[in-house]
Amino acid sequence: MNAINVNTKLVGLLGNPLGHSFSPAMQNRAFEKLGLDYYYLPIEVAGENLGDVVKGISRMNFAGFNVTIPHKINIIKYLDEIDELAEIIGAVNTVTIKDGRLKGYNTDGSGFVRSLEEETGITVQDQNVFILGSGGASRSIALTVAYKGARTICLCNRTVSKAQELAGEINAKVRECCISVTLDKGEMKELLKDCDIFINTTSVGMHPKDEEIPLDPELINEKTIVCDIIYNPLKTKLLKETGKKGCKTVNGLGMLLFQGAEAFKLWTGKDAPVSDMEVILHVLSR
Repeated sequence: MNAINVNTKLVGLLGNPLGHSFSPAMQNRAFEKLGLDYYYLPIEVAGENLGDVVKGISRMNFAGFNVTIPHKINIIKYLDEIDELAEIIGAVNTVTIKDGRLKGYNTDGSGFVRSLEEETGITVQDQNVFILGSGGASRSIALTVAYKGARTICLCNRTVSKAQELAGEINAKVRECCISVTLDKGEMKELLKDCDIFINTTSVGMHPKDEEIPLDPELINEKTIVCDIIYNPLKTKLLKETGKKGCKTVNGLGMLLFQGAEAFKLWTGKDAPVSDMEVILHVLSR
């Protein structure tokens, strides 16, 4: 990497904490590969300081920044403009800065969809989708797959009211395609029978609790594509057990990769060197 100088375009990651983020190494490898004088750096910031930090960044040599937990919603109030899909989702994870104006995007859901398409060869259009969890990641994915034409979406969450609220929002903002589901095994089994794509958006099964599993794999049809947005470990117990049944499985590394690749293009105007970024992610995830 070349030394940072007054011409170097900066890109940041705003969040807290950031100690284990793979994004700086992934994005800096991409800039280096294309010979771009850009540098990506983590910027830990507390909620009460977010506005001041964004104001400072907007007056510096920044091309933009990523936003992660816990600022994806609060960042919106500091932006000049927001992309249509990000507005529907109600959260932003990528910001561009052009001529002093800050525009927000959400590449999380589209990163997931691209990962699914690349790894399985299918699209979400006209598919029956079952999503476990109703947190921030679920929100981005559920609203994006609805926006991209999923036939039906079932949302299942431990706190039923959260699933009901998100389902209602999807139906109001996009179209009538979503229902909320309880954790009742009978109800889940009936709905999973016709499920084309199952997505775990919870943290159940994440390292160091690798042996945990978010639901009984016997509930899942062997023809269902099973996705887990966890990437540490790369193969969660859910993916291992459903893989044994013959299900196609997709881990979370692709979502991280492709949301980053989309952000890269927004900042630079160039296609990201995806294969080089993927190599870095596999090294870091070992």
